[in-house]
Amino acid sequence: MSIHTFSSRDFTRDVSAAKRAAIDGPVFITDRGRPAFALLKIDDYYRIAGHGERSLLDVMDGIPSGDDIDFEPAPLNLRLFSTSLD
Repeated sequence: MSIHTFSSRDFTRDVSAAKRAAIDGPVFITDRGRPAFALLKIDDYYRIAGHGERSLLDVMDGIPSGDDIDFEPAPLNLRLFSTSLD
């Protein structure tokens, strides 16, 4: 396993290269020369976090339903205009 380092600028310019590098090991993304973020393969993340592979449904199952949340958005005051092209 090798560790790769990308500056924020290099990461922004070539995200694909960082993703390819993450296949070999973690990629550190630096801000002003200091590590700020780490890019990992999802399998590596699950291993480090102590989770088995989980599906999106498994993850969503742990999210509260929101039944107890009151949400009343303000009404929109929209005016629609039509234009004709002659």
